[in-house]
Amino acid sequence: MDGCMTELVLFTAVLALLGLLWWLVESSDDDNGGGGLMQPVLVPVPVRRYRQGS
Repeated sequence: MDGCMTELVLFTAVLALLGLLWWLVESSDDDNGGGGLMQPVLVPVPVRRYRQGS
């Protein structure tokens, strides 16, 4: 009976580890697959070259 419980816990741990590994590989943002973090967009900001009012 005790060996059966040990096998069940070990099997659950291996299954959880494989699931975590698969999730980390699938959600990687290094492959440009559309998921994960997006690249920042540069927006032009107008700059005044001369001071006004002095």
